[in-house]
Amino acid sequence: MSFTKMHGLGNDFIVFDAPAGAELPSAEAFRRLADRRTGIGFDQALVLMPPSRADFDVFYRIFNADGSEVEQCGNGARCIASLVARRIGKARVRMDSPGGEVNGLLGDDGLVSVDMGVPNFAPESLPFDANREADVYPLRVDEKELQIGTVSMGNPHAVMQVPSVREAAVDTLGPAVENHPRFAKRTNVGFMEVVSPTHIRLRVFERGVGETQACGTGACAAVAVGRRWGLLQEQVQVDAPGGRMVVRWPGPDQALWLTGPAVTVFEGTVEL
Repeated sequence: MSFTKMHGLGNDFIVFDAPAGAELPSAEAFRRLADRRTGIGFDQALVLMPPSRADFDVFYRIFNADGSEVEQCGNGARCIASLVARRIGKARVRMDSPGGEVNGLLGDDGLVSVDMGVPNFAPESLPFDANREADVYPLRVDEKELQIGTVSMGNPHAVMQVPSVREAAVDTLGPAVENHPRFAKRTNVGFMEVVSPTHIRLRVFERGVGETQACGTGACAAVAVGRRWGLLQEQVQVDAPGGRMVVRWPGPDQALWLTGPAVTVFEGTVEL
């Protein structure tokens, strides 16, 4: 199998083409390839497939390092947009995915922006077990009661505000919230430190992966929840361990845009 290794702020991927109807690697094969000592190493595998409609440039699927398939990936979408745009010689790319339509735009500065759609706060969109939609939900984890916001960016996210991301209990609270029974399909977990109305720091424990250097949909989710809580303005700088992203969300019923770098590391082939 031929592949391209890419990353967005250290959130790394393999990207490869699969013809329509082709048999994809098994979950076990993805786990082997994701191993950073004995495989290639990646957070997600991005599979490019022929679009189902003539007005789209590509359809993509996403598989986590544990072999599970997920609905959406913001940094992955930016990498795909960068790769496909170079192939077809266009600055704008129209992409389809299990999480919905995503439009990509390559900037003159080398950064890639993607339209991640309208954030969906309805509990059933994640899905999340709640009697009604609310800005804040109490979530019992062992002896602690956390206060979280939830949102779907095509994939599920729980966001909590912390005084300091450096001191946040990501390693313990991350997996506990990810696998909480109120999240029927598990969830990504964001730990957000608000520096100012236009600047946050963020760490994300990704579903099926663990903590990553950056999470694009996690950045979108944090800004969407922070905006809903009245803490953030329309455009926000998001600093992740791997680097900086910019998220712009005008507000309800408006599309949210994610901007950041997309880097090609190398191309290779691997025996499955």
